Amino acid sequence: MSDRCLWSRAGRYLSRRPRLERSLDRLLRPVERVTKTPTFGCHMCGQCVLHSTGMVCPMTCPKNLRNGPCGGVRADGACEVIPEMQCVWMKAYQRSLRLPWPEELHDLRPPVDWTLQGSSSWLNALTGRDQIASGCNTVPVSALEVLHERES
Repeated sequence: MSDRCLWSRAGRYLSRRPRLERSLDRLLRPVERVTKTPTFGCHMCGQCVLHSTGMVCPMTCPKNLRNGPCGGVRADGACEVIPEMQCVWMKAYQRSLRLPWPEELHDLRPPVDWTLQGSSSWLNALTGRDQIASGCNTVPVSALEVLHERES
């Protein structure tokens, strides 16, 4: 049996057992907060994308942008809202180059589901709750696909 199948079965199992899911959330949430907040600046949005943003939490952006920098990044790479802070997306780009999967930085992410704020993103990933259906068009999957389409 594949890992993906086991993951999916575990998620379905938990989804059918709300008491167990709530108990796991109460257990995992503090562990996640203690490990991810000091290390990555995690804001506990419940939809973690650290793996695809160079291990930089995009929620540290004052504008909560999850798909790249705004048009106001200063020439020195500073944030337009908080000039003494480096743009989160400049930092994410630099760090993603050191990861084995730098292309994931270009993945298009759906808007944040604010109802998940403060919950365990690990549990939300397991149950699929972090994959919101926002009504927005999620195809193409990567911003690079958009660029290649325009060049054609």
